[in-house]
Amino acid sequence: MITEDSCELIDALIKQGRSFALWRVAGDDCIHFGMQTYGSPELLYDISDLNGRTGFVIAPFQISSKHPVVVIKPDCLDLPEDILESPQDMIEVLAHEAPVVLTEQEEKKQYESAFCLFSRPLLKGTQDKLVLSRSKTVKRRRGLSPANSFFKACKRYIYSYVYLLHTPVTGTWMGSTPEVLLAGKGKDWQTVALAGTQRLVDGKLPAKWDSKNCQEQQLVASYIRHQLAALNIHPDEKGPYSVRAGELSHLKSIFKFALPDTRMLGDVLSLLHPTPAVCGLPKEDAFRFIIEKEGYDRSYYSGFVGWLSPTGQTDIYVNLRCVNIHPDTYTLFAGGGLLASSDLEDEWEETIDKMKTMQNILE
Repeated sequence: MITEDSCELIDALIKQGRSFALWRVAGDDCIHFGMQTYGSPELLYDISDLNGRTGFVIAPFQISSKHPVVVIKPDCLDLPEDILESPQDMIEVLAHEAPVVLTEQEEKKQYESAFCLFSRPLLKGTQDKLVLSRSKTVKRRRGLSPANSFFKACKRYIYSYVYLLHTPVTGTWMGSTPEVLLAGKGKDWQTVALAGTQRLVDGKLPAKWDSKNCQEQQLVASYIRHQLAALNIHPDEKGPYSVRAGELSHLKSIFKFALPDTRMLGDVLSLLHPTPAVCGLPKEDAFRFIIEKEGYDRSYYSGFVGWLSPTGQTDIYVNLRCVNIHPDTYTLFAGGGLLASSDLEDEWEETIDKMKTMQNILE
């Protein structure tokens, strides 16, 4: 059983460059562990190549030679008790470029510049929605334990999917994400439309949503209906309704449907990713615009992460509220959907609120 007493062992796995994942499904108490001790994780360069595969997956926003889809194929499902005595040079630990720490003023200036660029096609009407995100790199406090932070997140964010992952290719990632991309087993499957953001009101869900947030959620829901229709899937829909994610609330709709062939999960994921909640609409134009104009590499932020199994339970989530942990720093990520009516200060504050999900845990 994986407990907080295992933190030293889990942190040792990271130091040794092992390929493993810890995860806790939203609303569940069970913590899962999987480590690949033989061979290397599988690297894929097309989401559809996930068809028929089983393992723990992390995929980037944009697939590239630097950021492939990575599949950990666990052959060890329990923490090895002798890991502290294992030689630390047995696995090659890849060097990752250290990100730059900026002042808040520098971060705000960069965001303002990007906001102006993103606003132009929205005001012209050539884009219905664009998602602008940013990153923030913070000096890592001495003694920070990724494993301990994972367990803190599990306690604090009961209704989010919490994970901790390390591979030599990706480095160390941790997140607490509320957004299901694809989950289910057999013939019972679901995805969600999650958009719109408000702070909680005295710790409670808000009673009202403004037109901007409602429109943003409707765009995401409409996209999901359209994409599923391409597979001749006509889901049962519930929502939208308010849900809690950490200290924030969102609008959520659930889409439930049957899949005739679970060997083709990669094709379904390819149709759904990236959703308008992390990209925009029209999707292809928004994706290209983000790559060209956003000004930084999202890496695995706003990709997807989780356990994939064509014959068992699948739980794949959009990789939101996540952090990339480096030896001396860590990098937080957050974004928000922009419409023609979006306000710069409101959107900036939203990214600050979202980053606090992980920053509060790490500090």
